[in-house]
Amino acid sequence: MGLTTAQVAQSMTACGAPVRPELIEAWEYGSQAPTEAQLFVLADVLWCPPTVLMGVEPRTLAEHRMARQIGVDRLAQLIGMDPAAYRAAEAANRWNGDYRQTKALVEALGLSLRKLIGVMGRDEELAGHLRSAIEGRWKAHVGPVIEITTLNKTRVSDALRTMHAEFAEFSERYMGHLVARNDDSRLKEVATERSAYLRRLADHFWELIGEAGEAPPFNTVTTR
Repeated sequence: MGLTTAQVAQSMTACGAPVRPELIEAWEYGSQAPTEAQLFVLADVLWCPPTVLMGVEPRTLAEHRMARQIGVDRLAQLIGMDPAAYRAAEAANRWNGDYRQTKALVEALGLSLRKLIGVMGRDEELAGHLRSAIEGRWKAHVGPVIEITTLNKTRVSDALRTMHAEFAEFSERYMGHLVARNDDSRLKEVATERSAYLRRLADHFWELIGEAGEAPPFNTVTTR
């Protein structure tokens, strides 16, 4: 932008974050890092998103919050959670809020429920429960899936019941062709369909869940 470190420092000071030019230089050389408050003001002064200054695409809960320029206390207020509890969730990168808090969180951070579960690193855990549910007793996995997704019991039960029935059809068709001694091509066709279904297991779950899992939040305005 053609600014000197002195000009950046002056602009930040005028915005309520007093710094010296030497500190700006330290940030540029990587010998020091700005605080969150300084990062947010610096992004405003340089007319760029915080992610540009962070140098990474947000991966953790904390990074997604910082990308939206929201402080911990403000976000905790927005989602109705004690700030200490939210800080603990960020530190562990493990979310345990209820459905209302989760809905408020994904709206504030511009995520979807599915994306939030990915940020928490629980995609594989969810996929494991889905696989076990369609191959065995699906009712036993309703609780674990609810714990991961915070979705209500009816929505999760309906999705798992449907997937269990769909997967059972593959087994019935395969056994039917086998008993009838149909040619190998028919058996391979069913096996191929079954493999494709398993590869899309998580995608199909979220398709059945619908808007609650995938729809982008209505409010995408940055909140300080």
